[in-house]
Amino acid sequence: MGQRGLPWHYSNFAVNVLRNPLHLGIGCRLDHVPLVEFPVYAIEAEYSFANPLAIEFGFWGFLVWAFYFLTSFYFCIVEPKVKLFEIKAVKIVNNLIIIATCAFTGFLFLDSVPDYIEGISAVEKFGLLAVLVLFATYSSSHIRYVKLLSVASASLFLLLGFILAFVSGASLSEFLQTATGIGEYFGNIHYFFTPLSDYHGWYLFWWFSWSIMIGQFVARFVSPMPTWQLFLALLTIPSIALALWFTTLYYYFINEITIGPILNMAMVGLGIIFVANSLDSLIRLYTDNLGFGVRRLGLGVYLVANWALIYSLILLYQFTPFQIEWVGLAVIGLYAVIYFLLFKRRKQFFRGSLSTNPL
Repeated sequence: MGQRGLPWHYSNFAVNVLRNPLHLGIGCRLDHVPLVEFPVYAIEAEYSFANPLAIEFGFWGFLVWAFYFLTSFYFCIVEPKVKLFEIKAVKIVNNLIIIATCAFTGFLFLDSVPDYIEGISAVEKFGLLAVLVLFATYSSSHIRYVKLLSVASASLFLLLGFILAFVSGASLSEFLQTATGIGEYFGNIHYFFTPLSDYHGWYLFWWFSWSIMIGQFVARFVSPMPTWQLFLALLTIPSIALALWFTTLYYYFINEITIGPILNMAMVGLGIIFVANSLDSLIRLYTDNLGFGVRRLGLGVYLVANWALIYSLILLYQFTPFQIEWVGLAVIGLYAVIYFLLFKRRKQFFRGSLSTNPL
C-alpha cells in the first residue's frame, strides 16, 4: 500500500461501493424524478441562475460527494484512534439514525411507485413494498448477496443508460452539447451550500442523514488506497455517472421525447433494484454494528425481526408526521457532539497519529 496509503484492514468487497456508489439511497428518484423536476427548475425563480440540468446535477453531485469524503475520512483515519462511536450513547444514536434512514428509503419507494406503475392499487403497492423489504433483508444476510446486487445494479444502470441514449437518436455531438449545460453548476456552486428552496433544503437533510452511513460503509468495506485516490474516486465516479444519466434524461426533456412503456418499466425495475441494494446495505450495516447478525440470531429470526422493524418504520413515515428532516437534524446534533468529544480527545488522536505512518 505504501506509506501514504490509508491504514484500512477490511475486505475487497467495498470496491463495489466505488463501482456503484449511486445505489446508496436513491432508488426510483434517480430514474424518473429528474423528468418531473426539469420543468420546475425551468420556470421557478429560485433556480433561474442556471439551466435545469445544472440545477439537477447540483442537487445530487460533486459537492454532496465532497462532503461524503469528509465522513469517510473520519471513519477511516480518525475513528480508529479515538473510538468515539464505541461510546454507548453515540452508538445507539448512530444506529437509530441508520435504521431511520433505511426506512425512509423504503418510504420514498412507497411514495413514488404509483407515479411509475400506472393503476397500481393500495394493496398491490404495500404488498410490493413488503416483498421488496423481505428480499432486501434476505440479501443483507450474507455479504456475498450484497456484493452481487451491487454489481448487478451498476451493470444494469450503465446498460440502461446506453440504451436510452441510443433510442433517443442523439448524435455524439448533440449529446456532448447537451452535457455542457452542467458547466453552469460549477460556475454557481456557491448557491448550493445553503438551501435554494424548501425542496433543496429537504434534499440537504436527506444527504446529511446519508452522510454518516456512507462514511461507515466506505471505511468498513473499501480496500486500502491512498487518501487522494479515495477523494478523487468519491468526487468523480458518482458525479460522472450522474452527469451522463441526467444529460440523457435532459435530452429527452428538451426535445420532448416520450419514453416508451418498455423502457419505462425497465427504469422502474432498475429503481426497485437500487432500493433493494440501499436497504440491504443499511440493514447489513446496523446489524453488524449491533452484533445482531444471522450467526447470532439465526436466519429465521433475523429475517422476521428486520423485516418487521423496517416495514413498521416505513409505515411510520407514511401515517405519522415523522419526517427525514428530523433524522437530518439528529445527524447534525451528533456531529456537534463528535466535534466536541474529538476536541477533548485531540491529544489521544495526535499520539495515535504519531505512532503510525504519516498520511
